[in-house]
Amino acid sequence: MKNILCFGDSNTYGLRPDNGDRYSSNVRWTGILSKRLGVEDYRIVEEGLCGRTTVFEDSTRIGRNGSLYLPVFLESHYPIDTVVLMLGTNDCKSIYNASSTVIGRGIEILLRQIRAYKKDMDIILVSPIHLGEKVWMKEYDPEFNENSVVTSKELKAVFKKLAEEYDCKFLAASDVAEPSELDQEHMDDKSHRNLAGAIEKLIKI
Repeated sequence: MKNILCFGDSNTYGLRPDNGDRYSSNVRWTGILSKRLGVEDYRIVEEGLCGRTTVFEDSTRIGRNGSLYLPVFLESHYPIDTVVLMLGTNDCKSIYNASSTVIGRGIEILLRQIRAYKKDMDIILVSPIHLGEKVWMKEYDPEFNENSVVTSKELKAVFKKLAEEYDCKFLAASDVAEPSELDQEHMDDKSHRNLAGAIEKLIKI
């Protein structure tokens, strides 16, 4: 059996854009992936957390700095054969004032942690979906601003380059999924299905 750690934020957790609840396991992409791969051959370890960043501290919510917990999860869920890493959206929040290059440095820290744990670990690096054009408006999520939307669109190129440097498989989630019009930030059920299918293909390569 192969163990796959899916490490991400609210779009890995499966936050529903319609009511802020959580999608059931048969709707969120991690659950769909588990069903498609088969529980006898693969174990999907879901580690999605709302608000998680690569390396930034959230002053209002504890435990959001991904770099402090990824090494712990790699050990606590031993053995891990593959890591699916999809972070970066929350790093775009205005409070962090981080460019796409800086966010890439945060991802690089996580990649180094994975390689330190297991040099030949199979890594699927996923650049996140784009933020919706209106996400920063008060009726959606004012933790973002207009620059956040631009930065989210720049992450694909940054992550792709890192994937090449660290010998990772790469997927741009924005190529197969998008934020719901309801909240401009989180995926609907169709996008969850699309993302699960794209990641499944990479796992089986």
